[in-house]
Parts: sequence; structure tokens; C-alpha cells
Amino acid sequence: MSTRPGSHAFEVVSTRDIHVGRILALRLDEVAMPGGTTANREVVEHLGAVAVVALDDDGSVALIHQYRHPVGDRLWELPAGLIDHADEDPLEAARRELVEEVGLAAADWSVLVDLAVSPGFTDEVVRVYLATGLSTVDRVVLGDEEADLVIDRVPLAEAVRRVLAGEITNAAAVAGLLAAHAVTTGAVGARPADAPWEGRPRAFERRG
Repeated sequence: MSTRPGSHAFEVVSTRDIHVGRILALRLDEVAMPGGTTANREVVEHLGAVAVVALDDDGSVALIHQYRHPVGDRLWELPAGLIDHADEDPLEAARRELVEEVGLAAADWSVLVDLAVSPGFTDEVVRVYLATGLSTVDRVVLGDEEADLVIDRVPLAEAVRRVLAGEITNAAAVAGLLAAHAVTTGAVGARPADAPWEGRPRAFERRG
């Protein structure tokens, strides 16, 4: 039975786990398609993540150059990290990552964007914050990858140029830097730091 475009209910007919790990799970859903057929969809469940545009009084932002094994290359990124557990406040996670990765604390926080990083196969969403009123604190290096980080400060306008030149390709960095530019130029306003996060992923959390 056909339905109007945009009105079909994509119900899950069956589901099974492929892998359940510490920070993510992979499941295979059989989903009802328009026209009466079904299709398999692989879904990666994730607790979500946070990233931070740390903007100093001189207009510079903190960037890190970090090795990312799945792409086999070092990428320029924002300070960022996983939400550690289902009950963790995302703002506190962002504060933690800012200290651990670049040795900074911030007096003022707001929300720039919420980013569904690749909704074709994962429910992961990244909340990107704007942090200002920066101060230097002792950086806590927790692992080998963190020890290899290169930290740089660049003018926000230069970071935006790198985005548009294809030199910064990390999704959260691209979205966060462009959003920060829009906010700092007065085109739009940022949201409060405690703004509701309706799209925060919950499937992995519900596994307990």
C-alpha cells in the first residue's frame, strides 16, 4: 500500500546486536520500507560527544592536530571528547576536555551547534560549545594519543579560511568554527550553555 511521500512509518521489524563495546554498539535493524518491502540498516549507537571552540580575547581559537586511525591521518580539530557515561552533564564533559587537551579553563560558555555527524549509519550527535574568558591551567595528559597532540592558536578568521580551503575537515570543527564566526560577527546569537539537547543519543544509554 503506497503512502504520501514523507508520511511512511519506518518501523523496526526485527533487530539483533552485532557488537556491544564500552563506548558504542553496532546493531542490525530490519526496517519496513514504503511499498511493503524491508531493508537492513546497520546502526552504530553512541553516547554522544562534545567539542569546544575556545575563543581568546585576541580572537584566536585553540586547535589540536591529532592522529585519527580510521582515516590514517592527523587532522586539525577542536578540543573534544566522548561523554563518558549516560548521566554525565555535557557541559562538564566539555570543561574536562578543554583542560585535558589544551590546558584551558573558561569563565563563559554557550552552545553553538548540535551536529548529527553521520546519520546514515550512526546516532552519534556532537554538541559544540563556545568558551570565552579563558585562563591557563595545568593540562592533564591521560594517554599516548593525548601525549602526541600538537596544540596551536590561530585567529578565528584564519581557521575559517582553512575550513573553506579544505584544510580542516573534521565535522565538529567545521561546524563549530563556522558557527563561532557567525556568532562573533553578530549574524546570530548562541544558545545558553544549558540549552535543551533534544537530539542527544539515548539508545546506547538504555542498554544499561
